[in-house]
Amino acid sequence: MMCGMGHITKDAWVPSVTLRVGAEGVDVAALLLGTDGRVRGDADMVFAGQPVHPSGAVRHEQASLVLALHEVEAAVERIVIAGEADGGVLEAAAPDGAAVASYAVTGTGDATAVAFGEFFRESGGWKFTGLGRGHGSGLAGLVTEYGVEVAEEEPEPQPVVCGPVPLVGVVKMPGQPLPAAGGPLGEPEPTPAPAPTGPFPPADRPYELVEGWEFGPVFEPFVAEGLGNDVIALDDRVGNGPVLVELAQEGYGYLGLFPLDRRNKDEVDFLFNALLPDFLGSAAAPVPKGRPLRMRLAAENRWILRVKPLAAARRLEGTLHGYGPEALIYLGGGADLRVEFKGDPRNGRGYVGIQSYGVGGRTDGRLPDMDLLLNEIGPLRQTVPVPRGPQLLKFNAEGPWTLTVRELD
Repeated sequence: MMCGMGHITKDAWVPSVTLRVGAEGVDVAALLLGTDGRVRGDADMVFAGQPVHPSGAVRHEQASLVLALHEVEAAVERIVIAGEADGGVLEAAAPDGAAVASYAVTGTGDATAVAFGEFFRESGGWKFTGLGRGHGSGLAGLVTEYGVEVAEEEPEPQPVVCGPVPLVGVVKMPGQPLPAAGGPLGEPEPTPAPAPTGPFPPADRPYELVEGWEFGPVFEPFVAEGLGNDVIALDDRVGNGPVLVELAQEGYGYLGLFPLDRRNKDEVDFLFNALLPDFLGSAAAPVPKGRPLRMRLAAENRWILRVKPLAAARRLEGTLHGYGPEALIYLGGGADLRVEFKGDPRNGRGYVGIQSYGVGGRTDGRLPDMDLLLNEIGPLRQTVPVPRGPQLLKFNAEGPWTLTVRELD
């Protein structure tokens, strides 16, 4: 179904920078498409329920989208912007706030979702064109046309049958106990930590600075608390180099934390961008040279933020349990890291990724080049190699997890 249009932008060049894209009153979503015009997997849809693309180049923030066009993977040819609405005006703005594209959709008839427009590659750059394509089966129906698999509604629960339930398809070998239902033969189900519970704010985690860790400044911790959106500014006593930022939010709601640049605009790299219930996480934040660290906090509920030396991060050794993103320190030798992730507690999926930074001998406070160890949509159980320490690991998970490190002989 094609819709009426006005304020049309057709095949217009847009800068290959970070754009903010949205339509007033519409919660928009992005579909990252390959050369065949389809998503490569469900992870290529970015929306409120899956707010960050695995590449980090596209994120969902408070009903709008942030597209870092210069960081989009080469395999992505088009990015379609859609929303559950019967019309509206889609607008894209550059980092300085200047409008670079707009497209109005009206006259949708019985459409309940609209593909507003798309960004597409051409001659090494990016262009935008309006689509104005409506769909009568809602956003779920629209995205299936691009290859997204939409989960069917859960069937009605069946009556509970009392008595023992046989394990179908399991063969018991001599001397081997039967596995638990739902797990593969001979391999137990992972037991990640549950979502944090208890009073808010959570108690501060006792810590000691990790011996032998010399990366990042040392200073007295900084604490801030509040409700809703805010701007957090650290004073000059922190010094240069990355610091540990711990953030918690009460209940369920969107939570984002974005460093601000010299123009008081969001940096491309965010610290947190999540929709986890009872969020609790930590991240390594670079402190800009010659000016204090300022961060924009987008929150819907009560929150508490703590800033500490990076050496206060949890040390990765043995087995660790956690929930949500966390910055970790690894000081051992080359190792295999077992990752067990059950997925987002809301839908059983969710993103999980690990970035590794070798910081041995670095005294300038700048992070070295990143090694990507893991970049997947869960649930999963995998083993990845970890280089010799000292390493800063940025672990990002949208749910409970367990890490087990085994150093090589």
